[in-house]
Amino acid sequence: MASQRLTLADFLNARTQDAIANQHQMQIGTMPQRGLPPAIWLWSGPEAAGALATRDLGVILRTYRRLNKLSQEKLAGLLGYDKTYVSMIETGRRVPSRDLAERLDEVFGPDRGTFARLETGLRDLPYPASFRPFSAYEAGARSLRLFEHVLVPGLLQTADYARAVLSTRPHTSADEIEELVTARLARQALLARADPPLLYVLLDEGVLHRPVGTPEVMAGQLARLADLSEQTYVTLQVIPYSAGAHIGLQGGFAIADLPDLPGIVFLDSVADGHRIDDAAIVSQVTQRFDALRAEALPRGASRDMIRKVAEERWT
Repeated sequence: MASQRLTLADFLNARTQDAIANQHQMQIGTMPQRGLPPAIWLWSGPEAAGALATRDLGVILRTYRRLNKLSQEKLAGLLGYDKTYVSMIETGRRVPSRDLAERLDEVFGPDRGTFARLETGLRDLPYPASFRPFSAYEAGARSLRLFEHVLVPGLLQTADYARAVLSTRPHTSADEIEELVTARLARQALLARADPPLLYVLLDEGVLHRPVGTPEVMAGQLARLADLSEQTYVTLQVIPYSAGAHIGLQGGFAIADLPDLPGIVFLDSVADGHRIDDAAIVSQVTQRFDALRAEALPRGASRDMIRKVAEERWT
């Protein structure tokens, strides 16, 4: 039975995505470099991998399944997994487990190890392990809602601020820190796109006063926040000390709103945080974001506060 199936070599060695799409009359997706097979472009750097790896592994799986004339239900049966799980991986809503990747290689042999290598690529992205699955959703989001009560969100950090934060990680070499800084800054490429996601940012005032690095580092970071707040796609607001205790003091979080997909939440924690896609919890976190926003200063007043703190405390 396996010998009758299209091999991964057939798929990955196709000259271009157009050749496959035309031949099999299906949409494979947008590749960052036309003519390069997925096995190559999935490894083209943290910014590409973070944006594409999870979604496009799903695209590869869906295309390969269809080329072999397998329904999701049939494939799920061969894998020993639920059909819903297979569907979620194909649509980028789940990251495949190591076990599933290995079973896919068994089902679609003889090219053993291909899906396992792609899954390893997801695990080897230079982000904390718990953040890697969320990075793809962040990059593909239609809008992002960020709340932080201690630090500037990574998506908005300057290189010096990020370096000061990441240098506190125990048992991490200088080279590893620089790799993490590079990966963090690469995430910010989505802000430079022609169509960046709408960005809603809430910061507790304490973020502006907590020393991270030198005064020069803090001054540069706050200047960046003030500049970003002037962009039309950014709504940045500060929750002042005068608001007193609020629900956000329990921890920071991010919400990624995706086209045609449910929202995804990332919760920060001392253990690097974790991703949540349970609809009830996503709804709860979204409601808390809205409640926090009601405590925040307007955009203009927030920008004025940021600049005032930068001048009076860090200059």
